[in-house]
Amino acid sequence: MNHLALIAKTQSLIASGDIVAAESALVELADAEGDGALMVVLEQLPPKDILAVIREYDSSKESIMNLLVTPEQFARAVVLEKQYKDLTHTHLRGMMNSTIFRDEADPVEFMEAIGNLEGGVDALADYFAEKWGRIEAFARAGTFDNADDDGQMLSRAELQASAYVRPVVEQDEVADQDWMELAWILRYRCADLFIEMLLVLRARAQAFMRSQGDGNEGDEMEEDDGKVETRDTDQGKATPAARVSDEESAI
Repeated sequence: MNHLALIAKTQSLIASGDIVAAESALVELADAEGDGALMVVLEQLPPKDILAVIREYDSSKESIMNLLVTPEQFARAVVLEKQYKDLTHTHLRGMMNSTIFRDEADPVEFMEAIGNLEGGVDALADYFAEKWGRIEAFARAGTFDNADDDGQMLSRAELQASAYVRPVVEQDEVADQDWMELAWILRYRCADLFIEMLLVLRARAQAFMRSQGDGNEGDEMEEDDGKVETRDTDQGKATPAARVSDEESAI
């Protein structure tokens, strides 16, 4: 099969919104010529087109794209996800879970690839946006239970000092192939990236809560050791505001 022709066909299908047909064309290539041929094609597809396919992943079936995309290719796609303006980040979480936790993959390789790109930390913050209070609790106490939190947050220096302590819970205790396990991997295996992601979440939450308070939205953001209530987050009472890109959709 002519790879250039396949690439053109795939891009045309994606542009028309027929993601299922685009993925089928790539699967046919892998079936006919092997995974190596598909990987060659993936190297030549723009990140936005790879994203268009993998973000539509159906968890009820195995996707050849999710199985073969490299950490670097995946990272370049992930940082473009914000262009879809999905405020729920449902697709982002789905494609990250299905790819990062695929069989025989090393989640750390994916995390490092994402963290090395501009916009990568923001993408990770989007992934955890609805779990900010519990991520704060995890950073402070090593567990995800924020029911008894007093709203205190660790400063950057305290976060760095606590990043390498012995885990309170082991990875297999939170091995859900979802946000808890990913947070554990970030904190204990990619500590600097975890801290940067948490600080982005914290800044968003501070801005959101300030805008809901005394109307001083224009005030300069407080320093990292400012106090923000975390007890009501993740319990239906408060959610950090997520950044929304002004860029157009990737499709």
